Order: sequence, then C-alpha cells, then structure tokens
Amino acid sequence: MRLVVAITPLAGALAFPVAVPLVLRWVGLPAAVLTAVVVGTLWFVLMLRTAEMPSHH
Repeated sequence: MRLVVAITPLAGALAFPVAVPLVLRWVGLPAAVLTAVVVGTLWFVLMLRTAEMPSHH
C-alpha cells in the first residue's frame, strides 16, 4: 500500500500532461477536455483514497 501512496501523485502528475496533448492532437479539443476532466477526477479520487491521514489519538 505504501508503494501506491508514493506513486499516486507522481503518476497523476505525469499522466495528465502526457494524455491531454496526445488526445488533443489525435482526436480533437472536445475529447481533450473530456480527457482532462476524467484524468483529473480519477487522480483526485485516487489521491483521497490513498491519503495517509494522522490518527486522532
């Protein structure tokens, strides 16, 4: 689990700027915007799910 926690920010930071321009070039602007929304949302959800929160002791 620690590996997922460590890789999640890096994976999103690399996937977003790579995926959006590629989709923009090959498919078009509407698909690129949709890709940005989907990748950004998935990245946000994964960051929340893998966040290590301090305990309330």
